[in-house]
Amino acid sequence: MSLKESLVRFSPHFVQNLAVTLFNVYQYKIRHGGSYTSFREYYKKAEHFSKEELEQEIKIKKSNFFSYVLSNSGWYKEEKLDILERVKILEKEDIINNLDKIKTISESEGLVSLTGGTTGASMKVIYTKKDMQERFAILDHFRAQHGYTLGKKTAWFSGKNLITQKDIEKGICSHYDFVNKIRFYSTFLINEKNFDVYWKSLNEFQPEFLVGFPSSVFEICQIAKAKGLKYTGKAKVFFPTAETVLAEHRQVISEVLGCKLVDQYASSEGAPFILECSAGHLHIHPLTGIFEVVDDDLKPAQSGQMLVTSFTTHGTPLIRYRIGDSITLADASKQCSCGSIFPLVERIEGRTNDYILSPTHGKVNLGNISNSTKDTKGIVCFQLIQDKIDHIEVKLVVNKEFNTVQESNFVSALRERVGEVVHLDINYVDNIEKEKSGKFRIVKNLLLLNTISKF
Repeated sequence: MSLKESLVRFSPHFVQNLAVTLFNVYQYKIRHGGSYTSFREYYKKAEHFSKEELEQEIKIKKSNFFSYVLSNSGWYKEEKLDILERVKILEKEDIINNLDKIKTISESEGLVSLTGGTTGASMKVIYTKKDMQERFAILDHFRAQHGYTLGKKTAWFSGKNLITQKDIEKGICSHYDFVNKIRFYSTFLINEKNFDVYWKSLNEFQPEFLVGFPSSVFEICQIAKAKGLKYTGKAKVFFPTAETVLAEHRQVISEVLGCKLVDQYASSEGAPFILECSAGHLHIHPLTGIFEVVDDDLKPAQSGQMLVTSFTTHGTPLIRYRIGDSITLADASKQCSCGSIFPLVERIEGRTNDYILSPTHGKVNLGNISNSTKDTKGIVCFQLIQDKIDHIEVKLVVNKEFNTVQESNFVSALRERVGEVVHLDINYVDNIEKEKSGKFRIVKNLLLLNTISKF
């Protein structure tokens, strides 16, 4: 925690709210200044481009971005960007170890963004102010299509860690931006013990929109559902960020809060955008960059890891960046009922290292692991930690509906997915610790994390 955050954290709560409000007003002034308005108009117009107009715009944006990179980044001076497939893949450790050579501006000239470090190491990138304004114009246009505008009552669940357990004991679990009407909820202290404070706050505030980590909102909704509680508000949309949305997230959040969940994909380091349309389908936004989907041999694939080239990363250029996420593309012939000609994505798979490695079953992905609870009652949340190829620690937070029968159902479901030779070490806990970023991870594969953290 920085000195600035420490001073805010230990100030009276009203002063904390004032500091959060002033900080946000300052941030929004930067994000919504400069070229922001022209970008909003451009991306609104882009929704109606013909196929020929879209292809021409992509060509222009790609050419302009590559010309800038070749002229300003020492890392790419020797590259021939005209044949993208031959460009060296940019790894996370390249950015960590060679930022000075990759970046095109200094920290004082641009805006610094830090990744959460859920893969083992945090990373810094620098945006130009114009890039930041463009990215927020894209995001704001997307949210506006689903009814959101800044100033409508919003509950935000992010990784800011300014709330303490003492605050919770006083009934405080959030900070309030009273200019923009946003309550920022701490995601670090969400658990069954503190549930009543969060639930009361949400019901009193009654936000129209929610934004943030799906695992955090899901945990609150899961506990509320188990207690038979009904939300008294009328939320319209939940916009998840920073984590992979699972089928159970959609089901439980929609059931408890009565709102629809509208997904999006980007990243703090500046990946291009994948956005959910009004028909509930995911679209690559081709004016924001290039997605290459490849298999483990780096051959083009329908489903696999992503290499991203982002047109909004002039400060720290990302070209063929192995971002660590995977997706499955829809069939190229498939058309969306929303009318958009933007390419369709079947599903976002999430982190490429969010899987368990089984000696008999190979890679068991996050979606399969999360489905282990489908026929089990009483599990509030769970986490698998793999430290050996044949050993997994299973942390379980349960409620009164959980019993030996439910445990047997859950273990049986896990066994179907990881096989019989893996030892499952079941530990019942009151709470599962969040990551430093405030996110919650169902799967922590230490076999992979220990390798990645060396970089």
